[in-house]
Amino acid sequence: MAQANPVLTRLDDTARVQRQVLGTGPAEAMTVDDVVLRTVLLLLLTGVVGAFSWLFVPQQAWIGGSLFGAGLAAVLLALLISIRGATNPVVIAVYAVLQGVLLGVTSRAFELVYPGIVIQAVTGTFAVFFGMAVLYRARVIRATPRLARFVAGTLIGLLVLGAANLLAHLFGGPQLLEVYSLTGRVGWLPYVFSGVAVMAGALTFILDFDAVERGVAEGLPRRYAWYCAFGILVGLIYLYWQILRLLSYLRR
Repeated sequence: MAQANPVLTRLDDTARVQRQVLGTGPAEAMTVDDVVLRTVLLLLLTGVVGAFSWLFVPQQAWIGGSLFGAGLAAVLLALLISIRGATNPVVIAVYAVLQGVLLGVTSRAFELVYPGIVIQAVTGTFAVFFGMAVLYRARVIRATPRLARFVAGTLIGLLVLGAANLLAHLFGGPQLLEVYSLTGRVGWLPYVFSGVAVMAGALTFILDFDAVERGVAEGLPRRYAWYCAFGILVGLIYLYWQILRLLSYLRR
């Protein structure tokens, strides 16, 4: 089954190679608890760094440099981890730190304009995450090939349209799909675009849970719990940004 989250796409192939070539004993196999523990650790690291950045990074002096530098480094590191299937906890922790800087600085900027918006976005993000976990556990929503194709196609479409919108804006065009200013006027299209992004981000968790469950069933080595936790962290951060942006639209 194709995975919509590119981070977890290769788990099936990895498990197959490990089982056929190296083998994995029961004591060395990944468990769901391993993934949960590492996900919590990464979230705590991201949150602590985000709080530090919120409090100590000067907003006016360093926001541009910190956002550009941390954003570029986070994207490159995420691509490296995803392509290589990296399981090194140090490398994955560095990604969490970089995202913490981004979250802290940018969230503070949103909070200065819209007081209370950050706690609303955080609450909404985890509410969606746990809600999708309940729906997956109850098998209300199943990770079918059709769902995977739908989510993957939606995410690719969002990425392409978002990139086109950004390029148009950089060359003086209108902000039709995404509004980058914190106080700019918002038409109906950005609401639809953000709503679809939130929906797609939520559905990726169904596919992520299924990928982890299959990895455990197929005896994936324990070190891949870090890789799975990284994939879930990527999904949570993506969903947070989309909810934060949508809330900012609603409060203008």
